[in-house]
Amino acid sequence: MLTFVLRRLAVMLLTALVLTFVVFTLTNLAPNLEKLAKSEGSVRMSDDAVASWLQKNGHTGPMILRYGQWLGVVPGWVNDSDGTITGRCIEKGQAPEEAPRYCGVLQGDWGFSLVFKQPVLSVLGRSLGHTSWLMLYVMLVMVPTSLVMGVLAGMREGSRTDRVLSGIAIATTATPEYVSGVILSAIFASATVGVSPWLHAHGWIEGKTLFQGTATSAMDQITFWNFTLPVMTIALYGIGYIARMTRASMTEVMTQQYIRTARLKGVRFRDVVMKHALRNALIAPFTVIMLQFPWLLNGVVIVETLFNYKGFGWTLVQAAGNNDIELLLGCSVVAVFVVLVTQLISDIGYVFLNPRIRLS
Repeated sequence: MLTFVLRRLAVMLLTALVLTFVVFTLTNLAPNLEKLAKSEGSVRMSDDAVASWLQKNGHTGPMILRYGQWLGVVPGWVNDSDGTITGRCIEKGQAPEEAPRYCGVLQGDWGFSLVFKQPVLSVLGRSLGHTSWLMLYVMLVMVPTSLVMGVLAGMREGSRTDRVLSGIAIATTATPEYVSGVILSAIFASATVGVSPWLHAHGWIEGKTLFQGTATSAMDQITFWNFTLPVMTIALYGIGYIARMTRASMTEVMTQQYIRTARLKGVRFRDVVMKHALRNALIAPFTVIMLQFPWLLNGVVIVETLFNYKGFGWTLVQAAGNNDIELLLGCSVVAVFVVLVTQLISDIGYVFLNPRIRLS
């Protein structure tokens, strides 16, 4: 088991280096750097002025060298022009000889966000905190609901219950978040259409809408009324996918020989499902559930923008729209880390759930 984990960690490290280098290369292409120079300097800068700005700020040189400096494994760049020494590791007002040689991601220096005018780590810490609460509530709603739907549908394949639950699962999976979010907002968060005007007219709600159409206030205090719509918008899509996977796995398990043997011995159907079928049926859904974490982290872009919830997805949109290279790179590091860690947990959990894999 230890050898398996060490091998997976080595693969994860190599994958992280490759992915971050690809993102670094794409964000540091010449057009992006030219746009960055003009946004920080002047839109009317000449080509020579742009080239001079890029050289003074360490954006020239081989791509692999700049990647190493950003990562923190190569000494930071130093520029001496007009008698003033500047560099990646030299802070404002700091003497060059007092500055460290290495200052990159590995040293905790993730750069400075040009959009938010704050260190990248501060921006990411705040946005990830908001998104973590959203992901937590989504998982609390999505996982139990989808597992119950999948198990009930797979217990009796072809029954009316199976057809109804499978139809609901397919419908939710086929509806993207930007559609379900608008529909839920129109039904529950509109003062002119949906159920809110009717409830208000009968005195069942004090405000004009049942739920709030924006989740901005949830960043300060999460309540049932300001967090339900974004949570349900994300959960609905994932519920159908996990339920379908659980149903397929449950259906396969229920046709196994040991299930038939237990039924022929007179074991109650409920005991057959709970003691024999359920654990084996949850092996495949476990892997799918773990894959929901990176999907949630990167899939909240639409929902956070739709409900004006300033989490990781909203921050990523702001960074991409404003060519904030340092913040984009920070977002990519977080996304890669979450994907690789959840994959590792999924593989280890799959080994423990499936004795055949563990024995091999």
